[in-house]
Amino acid sequence: MSESESFGDDIGDAARLRAVVERLRFARRATKNFLADLTPEEWYWSPPQYATHIAWQVMHIAVAQYALCFRRIRGPLPEDEAWCPADYLGRFGLASQPERDAAENLAVEEILRVFDGVYARAIEALPSYTAVELSAPVDPPHPVFKTKLGAIEMAPHHEAIHAGQIAMLRRLMGKKPLR
Repeated sequence: MSESESFGDDIGDAARLRAVVERLRFARRATKNFLADLTPEEWYWSPPQYATHIAWQVMHIAVAQYALCFRRIRGPLPEDEAWCPADYLGRFGLASQPERDAAENLAVEEILRVFDGVYARAIEALPSYTAVELSAPVDPPHPVFKTKLGAIEMAPHHEAIHAGQIAMLRRLMGKKPLR
């Protein structure tokens, strides 16, 4: 297969890529379902014993999806700044700490702009990656996945983990479980 052939040209690769896209869609439907009835105040509610809230969880999902589906695949591009500002990776990425004070956090509208924007771009971009690109090892190495396709495959799993945390925060707020 030449470098110019699309990832979907190999039936096995095409099936894996379609499966990733479907898992991303499934995870996003679940997450959006958990967000649909929240008030602005509930986005920033934290249980007393933990410094986390839904706003941080959602931004963490967004920046992780950006890192897994773009930075680890093709590196950052200057135009990424418009839809996923680089400073958000430090504020919401790996090893970041949620800020309890709602006034120190992003507005819900900005959170949703980034969350929805990264997802829409990922769904659009995934079919354009080539098999050669996605079979390449990730740099720097990661303990969970070895290739760029593995990074993309991690994105829906990561979102599902944090959707579960959002569901737990909802329950701690006293909300009924959702299906």
